[in-house]
Amino acid sequence: MAELATLARPYAEALFKAVSVSEAQSAATQLSELAQVASDEQLKAFADNPRTTVDQVFEVVTSATKTVIGARVKNLLRVVIENGRTAALPEIAAQFKALVNAQSGSSDAIVNSAFPIDDGELAVVASLERRFGRKLKARVVIDPELIGGIRVVVGDEVLDTSVKARLEQMKVALTA
Repeated sequence: MAELATLARPYAEALFKAVSVSEAQSAATQLSELAQVASDEQLKAFADNPRTTVDQVFEVVTSATKTVIGARVKNLLRVVIENGRTAALPEIAAQFKALVNAQSGSSDAIVNSAFPIDDGELAVVASLERRFGRKLKARVVIDPELIGGIRVVVGDEVLDTSVKARLEQMKVALTA
């Protein structure tokens, strides 16, 4: 079976071409919620059951969401279910989000920190935007293993200034 990323790409690109610029962010939110629902193990088992119809899976998935799903996203969902690609929905959502971010010239950034950071202290985002050369949508994740400092992940780029990383560098230097 092909990789999920390979399977998801045509679906994400098709939806991206179908929605307008003003609808893109809303579609990304809807698709993200559908991806969360599709990640549920019980739903996966239900969708994989040969006795379950496409309409039944579609009804269960759409009824489990809290937001109103637009017509284009519903069409995509129906096609994904008909083709037996329900497991690819999280990857479709991720690739669609990446396309929307590329269109707006921004990226999602995950800021790992050993301690909670409030919005006032997240002023480091401005310097990170200069470093990465694009607008960042930062989300803070608490990771006590870092000991101190931060670790920023933007796409496939990583900036690690944590104490844990520096200790690892010192360990490598001392054992070399």
